[in-house]
Amino acid sequence: MMIRRTRFTFRLGLAALVVGVLAGAGCNGGDSKTATNSSGGGTSEAASGEGIPIGLVASQNGDLKPWGEDSAKGAQLAVEEFNNAGGVDGKKVKLVIADSGSKPEIGKSAAEKLISTDKIIGILGEVASGITAQMGQVATEKGIPLVAIGATKTTLTEGKPNMFRVCYTDAFQGPVMAKFAFEQLKLRNVALVTDKKQPYSTGLSDSFRAFFTKLGGKIVDEQFYEGGQTQFQGQLTNLKAKNPDGLFMSGYFTETGPLARQAKEAGLNVKMMGGDGWDSSEILTTGGDAILGSFFCNHYNNKEDRPEVKDFLAKWAKKYDGSVPATTMGALAYDATALMCDALKRAKTKDAKGLQDAIEDTTGFKGVSGAITLKGKHGNPPKRALVVQLTKEGQVFAKAYEEDEATGLPK
Repeated sequence: MMIRRTRFTFRLGLAALVVGVLAGAGCNGGDSKTATNSSGGGTSEAASGEGIPIGLVASQNGDLKPWGEDSAKGAQLAVEEFNNAGGVDGKKVKLVIADSGSKPEIGKSAAEKLISTDKIIGILGEVASGITAQMGQVATEKGIPLVAIGATKTTLTEGKPNMFRVCYTDAFQGPVMAKFAFEQLKLRNVALVTDKKQPYSTGLSDSFRAFFTKLGGKIVDEQFYEGGQTQFQGQLTNLKAKNPDGLFMSGYFTETGPLARQAKEAGLNVKMMGGDGWDSSEILTTGGDAILGSFFCNHYNNKEDRPEVKDFLAKWAKKYDGSVPATTMGALAYDATALMCDALKRAKTKDAKGLQDAIEDTTGFKGVSGAITLKGKHGNPPKRALVVQLTKEGQVFAKAYEEDEATGLPK
């Protein structure tokens, strides 16, 4: 969520840095008990006097650090609030945070450490779909429920009853942006720019293409790059030759800013669009004036006029020195953590299996990003999506889409 000279370039070891964070006022006493994971994942100190452990994997370092920082803050806020309200049967939830370093392999190691060493009974994260998929492999093998914060790859939860998310999927945001492009921006000939290294980007481009063509639009070209690339002149020369009236750039903010700037320099003065991977103030710095006026899909906006948003922002400001979340992931992490804590309270047994069953049974959970229902949804809650426009002042609300509205074709 920055041209390369401003990107975070911390070099990490093979194992992720794991930092235990005990939210709230401390730990309650009580008899120490051990809950056995019925799926073969070992034991969880679910009812110990040290609190009930849940884990968060977030990008504390690396290119995606803005998302990771907000994820940690949102999760900590939710745990603190839950513990202050009494916790679970008089016991507090203990949040243990592990760093993915913005890399799938480190995210996987972090998840392994949380499960094997820290004995967590539930895991939160990540934002990037590629990292979350690696975490999901470990969680599934060990029988630990995972609630993703912002991972939108559509197939992420397929065949994995222990995996859930609080965000919409790319099967939704692709049609949202296709519909907005076709009906609101009146675009008919759009080119795709896809990060072939990111499962998120390839899936989102495919989703946009399928729905835009159903609406009657034409995809005139698709150009590829790999995450970490800084120069795009070759791709942009090819795109300009196809004379598109719009560009859908499905990658992360790390490359999209420089892409937009170089596109304008190459004379591609067309509408630019993207998905929730654009969500960072860094994109305004790296994209400059070239990115202004562009549109992207998002889950939440600090300026929404809803009571839930106002209440959340007030609590955030109180805890974090009057600030507001820098990215949407602050709100989504808060929702994911609050939902897991609520499920823990409802769980018949305070272990991984009991927690998973309670998460699956969630109906109408009131999140900051909207109501969340997981029961019977295979881990994918129906959610509304926002289209926002980038301005010098930040993100400005443009239009909201409900799921049935976005995926329906014109009559």
